[in-house]
Amino acid sequence: MADRIMRVNAYTTLDLVDAEAEGHGFDEEALATVNVTSPRNSPTHVEFAMELDNTSLDTLPAHADRLRLTPDQARELAAALEEEAESVEAARD
Repeated sequence: MADRIMRVNAYTTLDLVDAEAEGHGFDEEALATVNVTSPRNSPTHVEFAMELDNTSLDTLPAHADRLRLTPDQARELAAALEEEAESVEAARD
């Protein structure tokens, strides 16, 4: 991904995943980087960040989206992801 906004290194949660941006009058697909972190000093939140590869986008300018989650919200999101992953795996079997 050229011209990244997010830092990507060996500790990035997911380097390249299939992603989609949908808006009024456009629908674009690209690879994306996803990262989950918390501040190193005095953490107050969990950050979930995602950036689509802007070299594959025609409509959206380069940008990264970030969610700031409380610990409870992060756990709720993790539980929902786990539940959906189990549903997908069960459907495959």
